Amino acid sequence: MALFNRTSSALAEEAPAASNVSGDYVLDPAHTRIGFSARHAMVTKVRGQFDEFVGTAHVDAENPASSTVEVTIQAASVTTGQAQRDGHLKTPDFFDIENYPEIRFVSTDVQRDGTDWSITGDLTINAVTKPVTVLFEETGTAKDPFGNLRAGFEGSVTINRGDWGLAFNAALETGGVLVSEKVTLEFDVSAIRQPV
Repeated sequence: MALFNRTSSALAEEAPAASNVSGDYVLDPAHTRIGFSARHAMVTKVRGQFDEFVGTAHVDAENPASSTVEVTIQAASVTTGQAQRDGHLKTPDFFDIENYPEIRFVSTDVQRDGTDWSITGDLTINAVTKPVTVLFEETGTAKDPFGNLRAGFEGSVTINRGDWGLAFNAALETGGVLVSEKVTLEFDVSAIRQPV
């Protein structure tokens, strides 16, 4: 029980940040969020996420161009907190999970400016592959209580869902459409460095 009685400052002293984030990493699904938001009925945002995914990264802080990222998402794991909407997202109107169960991202170029990273890659949804560039910020590194070195990154990118064939929509009486074409993809990443 002593561990839980320590102050946060004491824990922080025992978890120094790493000066170099270089290494091979795997995403920690329990502490990583891959989500999205889109405006609904022109007035509010609906937010969702994917609960099942795997991802790896090779990070080279000195030579960022040699870094790589790969992520595979199970489309059926999409959730927005509303069962009927989640069911609709799984149909051919959107992710068509029966025919296209996976969403994939594979990096093609990585650049770094201090703690800011720009990761360009091929995003594949519904068998359509198009390039996207996600801007990430390093949020820190620390050793967890199990001795794992963790690196954190936050990033986002806004895409047009129609570019990947997610074209369902409905017109509103007051003008505009039910679901915005623009969708913001959101990434809150906790990655665990693997032993050499």
